Amino acid sequence: MLCPACKNPMIVLELEQVEIDYCTGCEGIWLDSGELELLLENTKERKELLESFKEDVSSKERSYDCPICGKRMSKIFVGNQNRVLIDKCRKDHGIWFDKGELKSVIENASKNREHKVINHLKQMFEHKLTSNKNGGDK
Repeated sequence: MLCPACKNPMIVLELEQVEIDYCTGCEGIWLDSGELELLLENTKERKELLESFKEDVSSKERSYDCPICGKRMSKIFVGNQNRVLIDKCRKDHGIWFDKGELKSVIENASKNREHKVINHLKQMFEHKLTSNKNGGDK
């Protein structure tokens, strides 16, 4: 699958038994439909997160094409506080998260500050966080 943002090939990584598509170029993440819900630990958090999705029709941020159907995705605000703007396929093929957005969405949705997925994301991409702090290229 090609990255909707930079068109580089994406690699498949496993995160809590959910396969995610990760772009090594721009560090974005694609989740197929239903996978975001699988990453949240309890039913109430899942329901609240899904109910928080609100389309932003006035967004000036660049929209991407869905890597599955090729159609332009919608800009969606996620969360009631600390909202994050993501891209969602209009045909429900999945959701695109620019660098760091998935972590922000899960942190905002989870009441558990020691959330397993957040810790896994930190471990998976720790080298990126460290190189950024030390003046790395990305």
